[in-house]
Amino acid sequence: MNLDNSFSNIVREIIKKSNSLLCHLVKFQDLRNFNSSKFQVSEFILLGFPGIHSWQHWLSLPLALLYLLALSANILILIIINREATLHQPKYYFLGILAMVDMGLATTIMPKILAILWFNAKVISFPQCFVQMYAIHCFVAMESGIFVCMAIDRYVAICRPLRYPSIITGSFVVKTTVFMALRNSLTTIPTPVFAAQRQYCSKNQIEHCLCSNLGVTSLSCDDDKTVKSIYQLLLAWTLMGSDLGLIILSYALILQSVLKLNSAEAASKALSTCTSHLILILFFYTVIIVISITHSAATTIPLIPVLLNVLHNVIPPALNPMVYALKNKELRQGLYKILKLDFKGN
Repeated sequence: MNLDNSFSNIVREIIKKSNSLLCHLVKFQDLRNFNSSKFQVSEFILLGFPGIHSWQHWLSLPLALLYLLALSANILILIIINREATLHQPKYYFLGILAMVDMGLATTIMPKILAILWFNAKVISFPQCFVQMYAIHCFVAMESGIFVCMAIDRYVAICRPLRYPSIITGSFVVKTTVFMALRNSLTTIPTPVFAAQRQYCSKNQIEHCLCSNLGVTSLSCDDDKTVKSIYQLLLAWTLMGSDLGLIILSYALILQSVLKLNSAEAASKALSTCTSHLILILFFYTVIIVISITHSAATTIPLIPVLLNVLHNVIPPALNPMVYALKNKELRQGLYKILKLDFKGN
């Protein structure tokens, strides 16, 4: 009897210990699953335009037309510059480089946006998202850099006309373009790298059409967001701010030089060569500043910064070649020749 009781006690103790061990194992497995799921985000979901998901597909038509216009207009600019010997000049080389940058910028985002709107292809992998983020920052910075080169070109042409042929040469175009390409490709690396190093927990839905830095990093569950965010903001504004400062300085010196001219006709002619450039610069930097400001109001009207961000990446590529073609006589003449039309003065 005592033996049976002892055996029963031993069995009960074994069962009790087994249940306790099993409970610990289940808890450990749940904890391990939780910890692994915390870092299991391997893809993001781009939801599109916030607040209008039900009818956002209607935006695909104007966006597709803008994209086609950007590609066709910039390709046409490149063809005109290549065919017309009179356009083989530094200022038109810079315009050709700007056309290639514009096509790259538009192509970085538009195919994915159209895929979201047409085919509901909202998933983007972790690496693809950060590659897109890098490409966007790189092309935007490159466009800003080319605007600086074009402003320097106009400054030398107006303020130092006798030295223009010796300063602004084909070699100058190559060197400045290579410098800008290296500067922008290297200085924009930290933005996607810091974003990719963050920890992304269960949230992976981005209220955006593209992998914007703010949209992606807002999903992270890091505790040290502030330091990296401040660094990225300073980096962006140092890069773009220095470009804008050089452009303002160039045009201030141009204006000072023009005001010294005795002839109103000469002053008007000098400023007319800068008109198209100024229009594009004002649009480009104004939208960037507006986007930065509206991000603070994103909690109340989240659609505005998203829509501005998309339009800023597709409207300038479509607008740049048209503004230059309309304001530049040589480009218009080249366009008419390609279209087999008669060119009549102005």
